[in-house]
Amino acid sequence: MLTKVRGWRPFDGESLLDDVGAVLDDVVPAEDALGDHDLRLRGRLMQLVAIAVAAEAGQKDPEAEQLIERARRLRTEVMPGDHLQAVGHLRRMAWSVNELHECLGAIKCMREVA
Repeated sequence: MLTKVRGWRPFDGESLLDDVGAVLDDVVPAEDALGDHDLRLRGRLMQLVAIAVAAEAGQKDPEAEQLIERARRLRTEVMPGDHLQAVGHLRRMAWSVNELHECLGAIKCMREVA
Protein backbone atom coordinates (compact mmCIF):
# COMPACT_ATOMS: atom_id res chain seq x y z
CA MET A 1 0.00 0.00 0.00
CA LEU A 2 2.85 2.38 0.86
CA THR A 3 4.39 1.76 -2.56
CA LYS A 4 1.13 2.79 -4.24
CA VAL A 5 0.91 5.94 -2.15
CA ARG A 6 4.49 6.88 -2.97
CA GLY A 7 3.88 6.28 -6.68
CA TRP A 8 0.64 8.29 -6.75
CA ARG A 9 0.77 11.53 -8.70
CA PRO A 10 -2.03 14.07 -8.59
CA PHE A 11 -3.72 14.93 -11.85
CA ASP A 12 -2.17 18.00 -13.47
CA GLY A 13 -4.23 19.19 -16.44
CA GLU A 14 -1.79 21.95 -17.35
CA SER A 15 1.20 19.63 -17.71
CA LEU A 16 -1.02 17.16 -19.58
CA LEU A 17 -1.73 19.85 -22.17
CA ASP A 18 1.98 20.69 -22.30
CA ASP A 19 2.79 17.05 -23.11
CA VAL A 20 0.08 16.91 -25.77
CA GLY A 21 1.21 20.22 -27.28
CA ALA A 22 4.86 19.15 -27.41
CA VAL A 23 3.95 16.21 -29.64
CA LEU A 24 1.24 17.86 -31.74
CA ASP A 25 3.27 21.00 -32.44
CA ASP A 26 4.17 21.84 -36.03
CA VAL A 27 7.80 21.06 -35.19
CA VAL A 28 8.50 17.32 -35.31
CA PRO A 29 9.94 16.10 -31.98
CA ALA A 30 13.63 15.28 -32.05
CA GLU A 31 14.55 11.62 -32.27
CA ASP A 32 16.33 11.65 -28.91
CA ALA A 33 13.17 12.99 -27.19
CA LEU A 34 10.77 10.35 -28.52
CA GLY A 35 11.28 7.91 -25.67
CA ASP A 36 10.55 10.57 -23.08
CA HIS A 37 7.39 11.67 -24.90
CA ASP A 38 6.34 8.03 -25.18
CA LEU A 39 6.67 7.44 -21.43
CA ARG A 40 4.81 10.60 -20.48
CA LEU A 41 1.93 9.99 -22.90
CA ARG A 42 1.58 6.36 -21.81
CA GLY A 43 1.43 7.60 -18.23
CA ARG A 44 -1.23 10.16 -19.18
CA LEU A 45 -3.29 7.47 -20.90
CA MET A 46 -3.02 5.21 -17.84
CA GLN A 47 -4.06 8.02 -15.50
CA LEU A 48 -7.04 9.08 -17.63
CA VAL A 49 -8.23 5.50 -18.09
CA ALA A 50 -8.02 4.97 -14.32
CA ILE A 51 -10.09 8.12 -13.74
CA ALA A 52 -12.61 7.04 -16.38
CA VAL A 53 -12.98 3.55 -14.93
CA ALA A 54 -13.34 4.86 -11.37
CA ALA A 55 -16.02 7.33 -12.52
CA GLU A 56 -17.74 4.65 -14.63
CA ALA A 57 -17.47 6.97 -17.64
CA GLY A 58 -17.88 4.14 -20.13
CA GLN A 59 -21.27 3.32 -18.67
CA LYS A 60 -22.35 6.97 -18.76
CA ASP A 61 -21.28 7.76 -22.31
CA PRO A 62 -20.68 5.52 -25.35
CA GLU A 63 -18.04 7.93 -26.72
CA ALA A 64 -16.14 7.65 -23.45
CA GLU A 65 -16.18 3.86 -23.76
CA GLN A 66 -14.71 4.06 -27.28
CA LEU A 67 -12.02 6.52 -26.12
CA ILE A 68 -11.13 4.30 -23.15
CA GLU A 69 -10.72 1.28 -25.43
CA ARG A 70 -8.62 3.26 -27.90
CA ALA A 71 -6.43 4.56 -25.07
CA ARG A 72 -5.88 1.03 -23.77
CA ARG A 73 -5.00 -0.23 -27.25
CA LEU A 74 -2.57 2.63 -27.98
CA ARG A 75 -0.91 2.25 -24.60
CA THR A 76 -0.02 -1.36 -25.36
CA GLU A 77 1.38 -0.72 -28.84
CA VAL A 78 5.14 -0.67 -29.19
CA MET A 79 6.58 2.56 -30.53
CA PRO A 80 8.00 1.98 -34.03
CA GLY A 81 11.75 2.23 -34.55
CA ASP A 82 11.47 4.51 -37.57
CA HIS A 83 11.53 8.20 -36.55
CA LEU A 84 8.55 9.38 -38.63
CA GLN A 85 6.46 6.33 -37.78
CA ALA A 86 7.27 6.86 -34.10
CA VAL A 87 6.16 10.50 -34.38
CA GLY A 88 2.90 9.31 -35.95
CA HIS A 89 2.38 6.89 -33.08
CA LEU A 90 3.08 9.60 -30.51
CA ARG A 91 0.64 11.94 -32.23
CA ARG A 92 -2.08 9.29 -32.15
CA MET A 93 -1.44 8.87 -28.42
CA ALA A 94 -1.48 12.65 -27.87
CA TRP A 95 -4.82 12.98 -29.70
CA SER A 96 -6.21 10.14 -27.62
CA VAL A 97 -5.03 11.82 -24.40
CA ASN A 98 -6.57 15.11 -25.46
CA GLU A 99 -9.91 13.62 -26.58
CA LEU A 100 -10.32 11.45 -23.47
CA HIS A 101 -9.42 14.41 -21.25
CA GLU A 102 -12.02 16.61 -22.94
CA CYS A 103 -14.66 13.87 -22.86
CA LEU A 104 -14.17 13.24 -19.14
CA GLY A 105 -14.55 16.94 -18.49
CA ALA A 106 -17.67 17.19 -20.64
CA ILE A 107 -19.43 14.34 -18.83
CA LYS A 108 -18.37 15.73 -15.44
CA CYS A 109 -16.02 12.91 -14.47
CA MET A 110 -13.34 15.46 -13.68
CA ARG A 111 -13.70 18.66 -11.72
CA GLU A 112 -11.18 20.60 -13.74
CA VAL A 113 -10.32 20.48 -17.40
CA ALA A 114 -7.50 22.91 -18.16
